[in-house]
Amino acid sequence: MKSSSPASRQNRRHASPLAAPHPGYFLLAAVIAVLGIVGTYLFYIRTTTGQYIDESALDEAARAQAVIGTPSATFLDALPAISVVIAAVVVVVVMFARRRWLSAGIAVTAMVAANLCTQLIKSSLPDRPDRGVVTLDLNSLPSGHSTLAASAAAAVFLVVSPSWRPAVGFFGGSYAVFAGVATLINQWHRPADVITAFLVVAFWTVLAGLAIMRTGSSWNVWDGYGEHWAASRIWPFLSVLAGVLAAVLAVLVLRELTPAGGNQVSTTNYLWVGVALIVICGYLVTVAGTLLFGLEARQRARPPLSRTARSGAESR
Repeated sequence: MKSSSPASRQNRRHASPLAAPHPGYFLLAAVIAVLGIVGTYLFYIRTTTGQYIDESALDEAARAQAVIGTPSATFLDALPAISVVIAAVVVVVVMFARRRWLSAGIAVTAMVAANLCTQLIKSSLPDRPDRGVVTLDLNSLPSGHSTLAASAAAAVFLVVSPSWRPAVGFFGGSYAVFAGVATLINQWHRPADVITAFLVVAFWTVLAGLAIMRTGSSWNVWDGYGEHWAASRIWPFLSVLAGVLAAVLAVLVLRELTPAGGNQVSTTNYLWVGVALIVICGYLVTVAGTLLFGLEARQRARPPLSRTARSGAESR
């Protein structure tokens, strides 16, 4: 049997694999998103504790609304147009400049599917069951505004090159989180509505991402973190930091609500818990998506070292 030459073995060693070499990771992420949606519904809608936390955050938002309600309401009124314009401009520019026709189509389809899915879930779920909590019976889960903001950010994330995704993911995730918090401050939606919206978008984003990376393997390639400023590790770190700080805030506030033998009356504590939950979920989805897409992007192949260069490297 004829053995391969050293040169051919070295070329195989440096050959780049297809993008998204582990499709199971994307499918697993989609399953986790679905389980998160189901778990959010079961806890925040079907249990007394969940309903109480959710509704208390909505009630206490009235205090914050009195202070910053007008600016955030103005933002929410303009949110649909802002989101669509941002996504459309970036997707169209990338589509024509980089000729990523199929990828742009998949990203837009995922954005539309996420928003249709949100409306389908909202219309299909029954009214909130009576668990002894004073609340509106009408179902409001998931949040349409939060879905629109998050899906617009996700569409941009999907069509940009891997080296731009860390920065785009952070700024897009921050935009979605801000939109979600604004819906709570304006008492349009409860925290669970926003969390569910983020998970719906995450589901469609990972499925679209698998299709885009497999059909666009030639451009889903990078040199890894640090390639330039947008590919810096600082962006996923900032997402993690924001999520950790929000988690610390939630723990500290909840401790104040349940002191040993205490009877503290909450005024805005549950609001802060609701805000923290939105921030945690938003940035958790952001950093998970950034790491998944970065891991599954194709590594740019480096040319093999010449014999002289290898000898020099080995001598050092």
